[in-house]
Amino acid sequence: MTTDALKLGPGPVVCVGETMAALVPDPLGPLENADRLGVAVAGAESNVALYLADHGVPARWVSAVGDDPFGRRVLARIAAGGVDVGGVRVDPDRPTGLLFKDPGEHGTRVHYRRRDSAASALTEDLLDDPALHGAALLHLSGITPALSGSCRALVERVLRPGRPCPVSFDVNHRPALWSDRAAAAEVLRPLADRADIVLVGLDEAQALWGDAVTDAPSVRALLPGPRILVVKDGARAATAFVGADARTVPALTVRVAEPVGAGDAFAAGFLAGLHRGLPVERALRLGHLTAASALRVPADHGPLPAPDVLTALLTADETTWRRTSVGFEDTSAPRMPEPGDLRTVDSHSTA
Repeated sequence: MTTDALKLGPGPVVCVGETMAALVPDPLGPLENADRLGVAVAGAESNVALYLADHGVPARWVSAVGDDPFGRRVLARIAAGGVDVGGVRVDPDRPTGLLFKDPGEHGTRVHYRRRDSAASALTEDLLDDPALHGAALLHLSGITPALSGSCRALVERVLRPGRPCPVSFDVNHRPALWSDRAAAAEVLRPLADRADIVLVGLDEAQALWGDAVTDAPSVRALLPGPRILVVKDGARAATAFVGADARTVPALTVRVAEPVGAGDAFAAGFLAGLHRGLPVERALRLGHLTAASALRVPADHGPLPAPDVLTALLTADETTWRRTSVGFEDTSAPRMPEPGDLRTVDSHSTA
């Protein structure tokens, strides 16, 4: 099945949203035991932009950072990844947002210091910036409307009828940003339904919209508006609805270092597939392969598999895809697969 329902032009993918400086224990472990903290960057939309650039898709990140060392670190890191940051505003009065990662036995907790950040003060006039002109696609997420009233107005304007380019929207529900589930559900559903491309996890759809969601088709019933809807079922599969048609592609078996960032990576891979004009099944495969890049590293952004590995798996037959596992001889030092790292397994369960 092709994605003729939504052809993208030749321009860049413009990603709009907050990025924070991330302070991470080095080595990884509980924050309270850390003697050193490494500085990374963390932002859903900039993660997407970085992976798009890795795939050779022209990508632009538009946002605001503070006029402080963290803001300069964020800008330098994202620019070094091949992303155009010329449209990022530097706010002299508000700080760059911060987050602290706290890895533990039962997963990683994240503590935020983002109130009154530079990005939370974005307004809809950002859309008049020349950095958004000529975009093939504008990408944003459900994090942005939760940051402030002005950020919500920005998203509302992006999704107005008659917009100059298609819009992709990752629901990206973050409960800590909302007063309660009902408030998030009331805002995010109509926003998502007005976008051209929507990505949402089955689990987050269930958390947002409750008993109305039982499977991927029930999500489509709630969100009939998008021309393309992708429902991600965790480590099992992802289903893309293009109009009334649906295609499901199982995920790969992956040994996980940390799951943070995998959803952004999947979104970037899928959008890169659309930008290339790939059939929807291959775009879903590229999403899974890109998600594996994030799953294999403790940071939000990891290196892609070698180009020949990507090509081989994108064109593999269904049986080979389902039985493929990404494995490593040296599990103490995670790295992305080389051709010899690929193996087949008897099932296609994922982690």
